[in-house]
Amino acid sequence: MEFSIATLLANFTDDKLVARKLLEKKLGCEDEANLQKLHIALEVLEKIGILVKERGKYRRVTEEGLIEAKLRCSSKGFCFAIQDVEGAEDIYVRESHLSNAWNGDRVLVRVLKEGSRRRSPEGEVKLILERSNHTLLARIKQVEGGYRAVPLDDRLLFELKLLASNGNLEALGEAIDHLAHVEVLRYPLAQYPPLGRVVQVLGSDAEAAADIDLVTCKHDLSRTFSDAVLDAASKLPKKLLKADLKNRLDLREKFTIAIGTEVDSNNIENALTLEPTPNGNWLLGFHISDLTHFILPDEILDREALKRGRSVYLGELVLPMLPPGVSEKCALLPGNDRLAISFLITLEARTGNVLKWEIQPSVVKVDKFMTEEQANAVLDGTNEGTTAKGRKPKDSTETIDLLQTLLRLSNALKQIRLTRGSLQLNLPPVQNPYYDEGSLGCLIESDSPMRMLLTELVLLVNQLMATHLSALGVPAIWRVQGVPDSEDVQEMLKLAINLGVELSLPEDIEVQPLDYQQLTRVFAESASEQVLTYLLQDTLKPANYSTKLAPHFGLSLLSGYTHFCSPLRRYPDLLMQRVYYSLIQNGRDRRNTRVKERVNLRSSTSHAEINWNVLAPEQQSELHSDLARVITQLNDREKEVQEAETDLAGLQRASLMKQRIGEVFNGVITGVQSYGFFVEIEVATEDEDAVNPLRVEGLVHVSSLKDDWYEYRARQQALFGRKNRASYRLGDRVAVQVKSVDYYRQQIDLVTVGSDGTPIIGKDYNTGDMRSMYMRDDIDQDDDDDDDDDDMEDYEEDE
Repeated sequence: MEFSIATLLANFTDDKLVARKLLEKKLGCEDEANLQKLHIALEVLEKIGILVKERGKYRRVTEEGLIEAKLRCSSKGFCFAIQDVEGAEDIYVRESHLSNAWNGDRVLVRVLKEGSRRRSPEGEVKLILERSNHTLLARIKQVEGGYRAVPLDDRLLFELKLLASNGNLEALGEAIDHLAHVEVLRYPLAQYPPLGRVVQVLGSDAEAAADIDLVTCKHDLSRTFSDAVLDAASKLPKKLLKADLKNRLDLREKFTIAIGTEVDSNNIENALTLEPTPNGNWLLGFHISDLTHFILPDEILDREALKRGRSVYLGELVLPMLPPGVSEKCALLPGNDRLAISFLITLEARTGNVLKWEIQPSVVKVDKFMTEEQANAVLDGTNEGTTAKGRKPKDSTETIDLLQTLLRLSNALKQIRLTRGSLQLNLPPVQNPYYDEGSLGCLIESDSPMRMLLTELVLLVNQLMATHLSALGVPAIWRVQGVPDSEDVQEMLKLAINLGVELSLPEDIEVQPLDYQQLTRVFAESASEQVLTYLLQDTLKPANYSTKLAPHFGLSLLSGYTHFCSPLRRYPDLLMQRVYYSLIQNGRDRRNTRVKERVNLRSSTSHAEINWNVLAPEQQSELHSDLARVITQLNDREKEVQEAETDLAGLQRASLMKQRIGEVFNGVITGVQSYGFFVEIEVATEDEDAVNPLRVEGLVHVSSLKDDWYEYRARQQALFGRKNRASYRLGDRVAVQVKSVDYYRQQIDLVTVGSDGTPIIGKDYNTGDMRSMYMRDDIDQDDDDDDDDDDMEDYEEDE
């Protein structure tokens, strides 16, 4: 297995000595080549003072002024090292101090000059921890003596020398001026340029290539598994043995259903049971596929899952975290005995309040799988779903009763969640295969009763697991979301006033989730709800994983929240299963051996009884270190996957709008800047299954407004004409025409349309000259570039 310096150094925590044998196991160094690479890496890190060797073991040396960060470079060649710590300053890195690092690389930076009010700190790259660009999209060109690959990403300011695959120069000649997927064989070394080889020729240009190919190549997403990984999956036990069922709760006789999506019907991770209790309440069983029996730590399937981080959803194409052979043995497929972790939750029948719960290793058998659509149809009385063998059940009364009761309970859980302050925004629906709070950190309204039902149950289970581990003091990977910055909140409220919504919050008091919930209620009564909701969304901080217990703002949870329900498709969930087993296998269920009475560490009843450390200090420390080792990798991977999924959606929108050039649409202004304003339009699609029109955003550049000279007023978020006093304000409805589309950059150029239906555009308007600025992400980058220019001027003045 290939490893990076970052993954190597992640094994050094708490100033502990680490044996080389342990590193070999953790990094998967099983052949002579990788063992040699590890030996070289350890020697180099020791020589440059990152590691020190003591008694044959290694320890990491912490050096003041040495900071881990991720490089962000602009198309103009200015680079900043972005620290992982929220609120930490970005560090400017000159080109001469990059040490051949590229945009996106994770690096160790030494601070050379402290920052001031006018400029950022300045630093140099001491060590490249992990390369971001293992492959890239590039255009092939011929030069004297060979061929070069020119990256499409204009933040990568270099060319790669191409080596012919199997010595076939003719193939490279045929690829000249074509777009290709290029693998980096060697990064720049001293005066030697980077080397690469063409993996796949995608087409004459981006539009000639398949959108899926563009996204998977751009983000280096593997669509296949190696032979070694597939072989390991095929060797998993085909049947459960009696020994496997020892000490597990047998729930196979319970009527069990699973609900999910058609695209993930082979990766069923959750199943449900429901039965009344003697005192009139409900016992909800939420069963989760147990992978810990099959996927062992630091073995090949585990390392593959960690590398991928999570499954990737690209429309109809799913790139799974684990190979199909694992799903065949672990997924809760109908009619099969499966190992599970079962949450048995007692809910008050009328209010839905959780009275108590326990978490048990179990064995279950799913009787019926239904898609979300089929389950909705069962409630409507239009369809009864299908059994495991595809036949309609003889008697579906049990299914209908179960779904109806679950729906009532989920509505009660929703009310409890909203009363607590949890956010639920009225935004365009997004693909969320995990049925949780999603990447936004809060819920989005849905018309599907089954989607909301599953979401409420998943949120509840995640919350209960977090509450359980928090109460017992067990380390975990927490899902956290910070409180919005006060400055951002006040700016949003000022813009809301411009849109006719009079609201205020104290500037000196930290905003609470209930405050935001009140804002959403007021926004819902405004004609500008759509824009106001976008403004509120922009103030929310991204959610991420952390080993430090912290609140989750969007869900209004102070006592902790974690991801637990998707171990087949998300690595943090798999890790949390191991944390749970560490608790029940190693946890101390009594204060000392003299105490006869034990507490049940699997039950919520233990919370009030325990006043001792459940895990021994050594176990606590080791578990925390194991989780801390992967936290940065998990957060980085999540961002990469989100970018890929967003990229595909952007390409599909651009492709659709390519066919609509010249058409006129009505839209709403969703953002105003000095260079123009963004307009969101609704475009009908040919997809009969599409519930909502596709929402597309484009830019009306200020240079296209030829009827007057327009001034930008940031406070009012508006452009005002000097002579005719016409204005374009945030929230205004406008008619626009699609002028041009840059497919690869996903940039849609719009022009305003007059009352007679003709576009208002000057003869000298040239979209090509402005295109590099047009979409919001590129504008953000250009704004960063402007900041970089200011910093550069400061440095030049100083020198």
